[in-house]
Amino acid sequence: MSFVEEQLPRLQESYPQASVQTLGDGTGAVTVPGVQLPGGWNRQDVTVFFVVPVGFPMARPDCFWVDENLRLANGGLPKNSALQTVAWGGAKLWFSWHPSSWNPNNDTLRTYVKVIEDRLRRPE
Repeated sequence: MSFVEEQLPRLQESYPQASVQTLGDGTGAVTVPGVQLPGGWNRQDVTVFFVVPVGFPMARPDCFWVDENLRLANGGLPKNSALQTVAWGGAKLWFSWHPSSWNPNNDTLRTYVKVIEDRLRRPE
């Protein structure tokens, strides 16, 4: 069992439908449905996607994607985002967003989802 597979049950405590797909290059594509959004977005919730790099947790996740149709309430694209097509999931809205700190001895998949949740709490 990989370290990511060991951590998945802890993430599923908050997001029961969270899953991970192992990709051909050894990375893992994590899918987290049902992430709640505050006002200021055009939706109430979104599915989040991110890639777990080879070497996780020593190598930290970087950037994330959400459903392609997420927009600000005024219809605009969020800051630091762009539409992309990803091989493991089709068209997605990419966010260039990175953890400000990462401690591989303590940080987990759940830590990175919290980083994403923090970004999505600010509809900008």
